[in-house]
Amino acid sequence: MRRFTEILDIAADRKGGREAVLADATPPLSADELAAIPDDRWLSAMARGIFQAGISWKVVENKWPDIEEAFHQFDVARVAHMSEDWFYELIEDTRIVRSPPKVRAIQENALWILSVAGEHGSFGRKIGEWPADDFQGLLDWMQKEGARLGGGTGSYLLRSMGKESYILSKDVVARLVAEGVIDKAPTSKKAKAAVQQAFNTWAEESGYNLTQISRVLAQSIG
Repeated sequence: MRRFTEILDIAADRKGGREAVLADATPPLSADELAAIPDDRWLSAMARGIFQAGISWKVVENKWPDIEEAFHQFDVARVAHMSEDWFYELIEDTRIVRSPPKVRAIQENALWILSVAGEHGSFGRKIGEWPADDFQGLLDWMQKEGARLGGGTGSYLLRSMGKESYILSKDVVARLVAEGVIDKAPTSKKAKAAVQQAFNTWAEESGYNLTQISRVLAQSIG
């Protein structure tokens, strides 16, 4: 496994310098900043990821203002306690992506957010205090406790909300394979642990955060 500075140099050679490589790596939010994000925005982000799965993201983007309206701006308590009448109204509502399993998953996630917020003060507080060196543990928790938040949905969600994170895109996986960390896209517990350890090693030796490292790995390939 190369040192991170070597991979950064590969990306810099491809993209026109280190500044160009790191320009789009938005600094992660602090734990307090994540804690301050209202719970309805977390539910909104979960819903966006759930609706985008398996279809064109552009379709969801175009519908998004109407989806927000249809779900009453993702008022968490209101969605959590969705009546059956409202559920059936939603799956007939042309403003949204009319998928009963996805609508039900959004309701289930609203209930989950209420539970986590009740214990920690806000859903964002739980996310913010989760250590970066166990990011895989956070993804596992979201997949286990949430609804339809596995695969890439959880990592893209966390990145969009400002959590320090890595995303196992095609290019990031290719770099990890090239470095001998894994031999294919990680699906096993052992492989996912190896990915986390590689990121931790690169973070410790370089001082860069997971978001920056993920960005550099991707640009060293794509």
